[in-house]
Amino acid sequence: MPTYNDSSLKIFTLNSNPDLAKEICSQVGVDLGKSSVKRFSDGEIQVNIEESIRGCDVYLVQSTSEPANEHIMELLIMIDACKRASAKSINVVIPYYGYARQDRKARSREPITSKLVANLVENAGATRVLTLDLHASQIQGFFDIPVDQLIGTPLFSSYFIEKQLEDVVIVSPDHGGVVRARQMAERLEAPIAIIDKRRPRPNVAEVMNIVGEIEGKTAIIVDDIIDTAGTLQLAADALVEQGAAHVYASCTHPVLSGPAISRIQDSKLEELIVSNTIALPEEKKIPKITQLSVGPLMAQAIIRVHEQTSVSSLFN
Repeated sequence: MPTYNDSSLKIFTLNSNPDLAKEICSQVGVDLGKSSVKRFSDGEIQVNIEESIRGCDVYLVQSTSEPANEHIMELLIMIDACKRASAKSINVVIPYYGYARQDRKARSREPITSKLVANLVENAGATRVLTLDLHASQIQGFFDIPVDQLIGTPLFSSYFIEKQLEDVVIVSPDHGGVVRARQMAERLEAPIAIIDKRRPRPNVAEVMNIVGEIEGKTAIIVDDIIDTAGTLQLAADALVEQGAAHVYASCTHPVLSGPAISRIQDSKLEELIVSNTIALPEEKKIPKITQLSVGPLMAQAIIRVHEQTSVSSLFN
């Protein structure tokens, strides 16, 4: 493992994704910081930092994935511990930012929970947030501290380029994902199509129409989050029914809750490519799912933040 020559850079992990944190440390060239997270008998969380961080730039790796509330609370307590231990800066690395789908008031008397989580992280003492593919770009504006949002599109694009797929069309699963689909389409030099869907209630989607030419083509559905996979199953089946020769999909954050795995298994999908922003348990590692690592990308971003150089140039 290469050794990073600045001992003031410290990386710690909590319980959501320790394997990703270890890979990031390996890529950066530092040892994982010594800390522990324990539970009292009543469920209260206790965090211990087991080395000095006085005057250090600390990076805390924690996705706010399931169980989201537990992982958010771990993160808030760890931020407070770092602040009280005189860390110079507290940089929160959140590969998957949970509650991101509650980013606006769609109906009367609804909360904007992603703004609430931003307030909690900021008020706890974080000085910067580093994240990947926020569900809604306006979430960056919910913070009054710097937010660096990394992009997963180059990682997935490179994978599909290496597969040498022919006659590709990039498919957005809804109108809101067109920008994301366009980013991949430009890298693969492919046209795009859009699935016009109606969602009668949360986690329930109905495919209405496919806008674009997909007959005889290799369709790649591009999304940021797959939760129950209802939309993905309907989209893959509709694409095949309307003439697509092959159907692939990619998503940055594999939430994969409830019936997701069985739906993916039963769908017309040939392969689903996901990242490791969320750790997948063994029962979710099925042959149809390929997991790519964002560890090298996040390690490069951490180094650039620490050295005060450009993060956006990673994607040029």
